[in-house]
Amino acid sequence: MALDIDTFSNVSGGFSFFKAVGHPLAAPKIRALLDRLEGPVALYDPAGHASAFASLHDMAALPIGGVYVQDLGALGRVVLDRPTQPVTALREDEPASVLVLAFDADRLIEHIRHLVSDGVEIASLDAARLDDAMLTRPRHYLDPINFATNFAFFRDSDTDHTRLVTANYWAGYGARNTRIWFRLFDDAGQTLAEWQQDLPDGVGSVTVDSRAVRKRFDLPPFTGQLFIHVVNGAGHDVVKYALDTYGDQESVLSCTHDANAWPADLYAGLPAPEEGGQVVLWVQNSHPCPIPAGSIGLRQMGQQEFALLDREIPAFGSFALDVETLLPDLKWPAQVEIRAGKHFVRPRYEVRSPTGRVRISHPNVERTDLSADPGIAEIGNLLGKGYLLPAPILPIGRFRTKVLPTPMSTAQKSLPVTALLYDSRGRQIGEHAFGNLPRDHRALLEIDSVLNGSAAAVLESGYGHVELVYDFADGGTADGWLHGLFRYEDRATGHGADTSFGAHIFNTVLTYRNEPQSYSGPAPGLSTRLFLRLGAAPQETMCHLIYPASMPWNAASDTHLLLYDGAGTEVVDRKVEIPCGGSLHWCYGELFDAAEKAAAGAEGYIIIRDQTCRIFGYHGLQNGGESFSLDHMFGF
Repeated sequence: MALDIDTFSNVSGGFSFFKAVGHPLAAPKIRALLDRLEGPVALYDPAGHASAFASLHDMAALPIGGVYVQDLGALGRVVLDRPTQPVTALREDEPASVLVLAFDADRLIEHIRHLVSDGVEIASLDAARLDDAMLTRPRHYLDPINFATNFAFFRDSDTDHTRLVTANYWAGYGARNTRIWFRLFDDAGQTLAEWQQDLPDGVGSVTVDSRAVRKRFDLPPFTGQLFIHVVNGAGHDVVKYALDTYGDQESVLSCTHDANAWPADLYAGLPAPEEGGQVVLWVQNSHPCPIPAGSIGLRQMGQQEFALLDREIPAFGSFALDVETLLPDLKWPAQVEIRAGKHFVRPRYEVRSPTGRVRISHPNVERTDLSADPGIAEIGNLLGKGYLLPAPILPIGRFRTKVLPTPMSTAQKSLPVTALLYDSRGRQIGEHAFGNLPRDHRALLEIDSVLNGSAAAVLESGYGHVELVYDFADGGTADGWLHGLFRYEDRATGHGADTSFGAHIFNTVLTYRNEPQSYSGPAPGLSTRLFLRLGAAPQETMCHLIYPASMPWNAASDTHLLLYDGAGTEVVDRKVEIPCGGSLHWCYGELFDAAEKAAAGAEGYIIIRDQTCRIFGYHGLQNGGESFSLDHMFGF
């Protein structure tokens, strides 16, 4: 059963109503409101929120007398199993109480007060408002900046830990007195702890370590989720972060990033388990209502039927779904599609290898609003490679690199894809035509097979990058939402990392369908601001920067690695150049000396800035030669 809520539109962005009525602090207030209303209750739904509200809150015991609307275009629709009536009909229906399903409802109440008898209570969702101290703009309750919230997978056991790192990037947009309210839920959805953290005045770093939280609140071992609410933000209502998982044993190390705060109907790019291994999907309920049994499902990509999870998951609860329990015969490199029904934000999955090593990563939102675009096949003469998806070829001597194209929209019945390989200087060194892949393909590319053992000859630096591009030589269609899963393995230890992302048009002044994408204005996006968190000792931070170009652009980048301390004060500006179409693989200790690192301190971070081109980046950690992590970076 899918929730009937609006969460995100690629035209208008995120919706805030579902966040407002689903907020952990609002839920008990809403329950108290519903429990005290006398029936029959007239539901006045001026903005069309009734179905979404009922999806998140149990209204079975509410004695509803009728549903009323203001817009005549909504008249006669069936809402909550009742045909809507004009709000003017309240005069004849004589309810005992009226519930206005809106916030900032004073004027709405004034407009209808004359329609009901004296003594009839007219309530609204303002009874469930968060306190003004939790709001950035109290006068406009549903302003998205009031609900700059997100969830993070969060775990601390006697051996395994998590570490969330971000920066007060809101200060860069003029925010002041910014703070974060946290609530930690266990796997049953019960509150373990809540606290507030004041952020630095400048663009300083923010770190939440599970070990410190567990010690501070004297908690038992837990696996659950951390709810994050930013107060007094500016510029961004999106809460971005890097999340590391690490263990007392060297076999546990991985990194991922923010959860994407808008629950979706479908997710894709979940890998099936290797032979002898395990893949666990963490189903973490993002709402104050249970997920009914049979609502969550998995199926092999390209197949018709979902295998359903016959288990209820409590409000804000978590459940470790072993993929094998629903799809017992499916093995890597097959892919899994997730029926989520808008019950949870982009989830984490955990790969447990046959050797006992553990890492986490994430699937991606599968778009349901796209269709094939014939124009993509026609823009090559003006945009060269057009849409491309870049990913590292990590140093060949230590790592294997594997590439798996992943369908990521319901419109993608086939994938016409080629992989192009480049050395660090931007010279093409190989190519692999996948052809026109079917939706249920298992076409895994191992980069070693393209290099044919000649890595030393073609990769002078030992590393490079691969780009997935559209190739219509064998037919097929495209919608611009090309994705891939990139898997990396240490040749000696077998430790692995997964990362996945989608294609964009890079570094051309011509634009197509809002590409090259810009996060701070209209296309084209031709500059870079990436956040690089620094790992805690003894872990060493590594970074792989790629300068992709759909068409030839500036011959070399003008990239600045700006090292900051934890308060957001710049320590040093280290300039590097990356050839157009090339890449740069580096470690923190290689480019910054001991004095600079000491000045940055344990809470320092790096901003990667380039005003001449768009750089795509991947970050990770290395624990000596034993384990590593890798995921793509984010900017703000």
